[in-house]
Amino acid sequence: MRALTVIHTNDLHNALTERHAQILREEKKRHAPNVLLLDAGDAVGSGNLTYRPEGEPILDRMGRAGYDAMAVGNREFHFTVTGFRCKIGLAPFPVLSANIRPLRDDAAMVCQPWIEKSTPNIGRVAIFGLSIPMIRRGMGVLPLSAYVFDDPIEVGVRITEELRPRCDLLICISHLGIKRDLELARRSPDLDLIVGGHSHTPMENGIVVGRTLIVQAAPYARRYGVVTFTTTQDGVVGEAVLREYGKA
Repeated sequence: MRALTVIHTNDLHNALTERHAQILREEKKRHAPNVLLLDAGDAVGSGNLTYRPEGEPILDRMGRAGYDAMAVGNREFHFTVTGFRCKIGLAPFPVLSANIRPLRDDAAMVCQPWIEKSTPNIGRVAIFGLSIPMIRRGMGVLPLSAYVFDDPIEVGVRITEELRPRCDLLICISHLGIKRDLELARRSPDLDLIVGGHSHTPMENGIVVGRTLIVQAAPYARRYGVVTFTTTQDGVVGEAVLREYGKA
């Protein structure tokens, strides 16, 4: 039985057009209500140090497409509170990173570590985000930053252990790159799915490590990914494909 469809993108770099958004919205509608639309970060157009005070318009477009959540990529992060808020403030959906922490009392978090969604066929789906470290302990620029990054693999292992007992399907949206995604899958065998980004490594059918399926779509909105989870006697099994926009 088809249990859940996960549509995913990554590294859009402001290339998602209204046409792309409409196609993703229609794709999601076809699979409703057992569907999630996720992004693995670097959606915005600003650089690592720059930001638009008025916010990133692509996030509003992604909201109209029906995204359920995205990870904080290096392009979404800014070391100041104001910059970080400007970069992700227009997102009408949760922006996730479990390994970013505030360093000061006034540095309120503008992202969250994880969310839980409910789908009719699967039940409880927990989704957490991981981000490539931009500011680490020991770096000379640390005093200038309102935030610091913890080791993403260590955090991923810990949060998998915490979330696994409370959900029926566990997903990580990761802006770490394929090498670290493989390491995370090896060290967190209870993960069901890693939706990856950062390394610009599109994978036609994903990679399976133990029970964990790792997927990554093409950057710059060239292709999007679709993962279909089905229920079998052995549990929930996922199959992955990449699709061109406008072609089912």
